[in-house]
Amino acid sequence: MIEGFEPSSLVIVNLVNPKEKFFGVLRSLSAAGITMRAINLDSFDDWIRQISRGEESDIEMVTMFVPLFRVERIFLDEPIGAIRSYAQRFADVVGTDVAAYLGLPANI
Repeated sequence: MIEGFEPSSLVIVNLVNPKEKFFGVLRSLSAAGITMRAINLDSFDDWIRQISRGEESDIEMVTMFVPLFRVERIFLDEPIGAIRSYAQRFADVVGTDVAAYLGLPANI
């Protein structure tokens, strides 16, 4: 793994061909590509609203492998100044920590 990008890190991944963005949990990162459990950012707000209302979920994270040639950038999900992280947005809407909701180890 690359320093700072440990398994179970919350990340945002920008892909190309086609252009897509995902939020999720990093599983592995290698010369071949990235494996993660993720949701497309276009669906993120709908996903957290659905969870907060306790509705039967039709939007879920999926486990995916993406070849490295499609990966444009990988960011740790961190707040930047006044801009909240996706994990913080999840906690604001759902009322619980995203790591706890996903069953991740503490202190990711």
